[in-house]
Amino acid sequence: MPSPRWVDTHAHLTHSRLVDRVAEILATAAAEGVIRIVSAATCAEDALAVTELATNSSIVRAAVGIHPNDTHLAAPGDWDRIVALTENRHVVAIGETGLDKYWKDAPFDVQLDFFARHLDLAERLGLPVVIHCRDAMPEILEFLETRNRPVKGTLHCFTGTLPDAQRLMALGLHLGFGGICTFRNKDSDTFAELIRAVPEDRILVETDAPFLSPHPFRGKTNEPARVAVVGRFIAELRGWPEDKCSEITTQNALALFADRIDGSP
Repeated sequence: MPSPRWVDTHAHLTHSRLVDRVAEILATAAAEGVIRIVSAATCAEDALAVTELATNSSIVRAAVGIHPNDTHLAAPGDWDRIVALTENRHVVAIGETGLDKYWKDAPFDVQLDFFARHLDLAERLGLPVVIHCRDAMPEILEFLETRNRPVKGTLHCFTGTLPDAQRLMALGLHLGFGGICTFRNKDSDTFAELIRAVPEDRILVETDAPFLSPHPFRGKTNEPARVAVVGRFIAELRGWPEDKCSEITTQNALALFADRIDGSP
């Protein structure tokens, strides 16, 4: 029987907590069966860094964008730099973008403006969009539904309700599940039921490394190898063999983040 293969659909390999160990981190991930990592940018400078990393790695691909919490820091010309980077064939997604009402630094109208820019760019290029949402699910849903057109992409680190999930999937989005789903708290059983209810063709797995390390590594610096921990947890919840979960989530990821390097659209 072939070994499970995983795609970490959301990590931050250029973050200061990981960047000095990237070679080691990628080797560890490969040893755990990770065949692809989508590394998401948070600003224009970071977008250049993730694109360069992807260009020099066989398993890393880049998502380029400006994180909602960094939108107020964007300098004139930064958005043009993001757009220019999409010409690189190692860029397979636009983001991370979205809305965040937990942190208060970036004005909400600025976040909305940049969210629309990312969505329009992704739609124009036919690339998926990587969406961040923290304490802003009603606003995310209203904004996307008001646009009144399908959205190709993923709501990463999904922690919403089943009705939220259904509305996001009705728009066309996939849902990314990470280390949070392995945490035990008062909402664990309800969230487990949600994961069981999500159609198998909409499930993605991720780490959000270096953040949100899954149990039993909670509180430690996360890295892409632990996407296998998340995958095994979801497999157990759904009553799947590990290899079935890896096959389903990997095929979902490879189809969504179509690899321009291999000639896919």
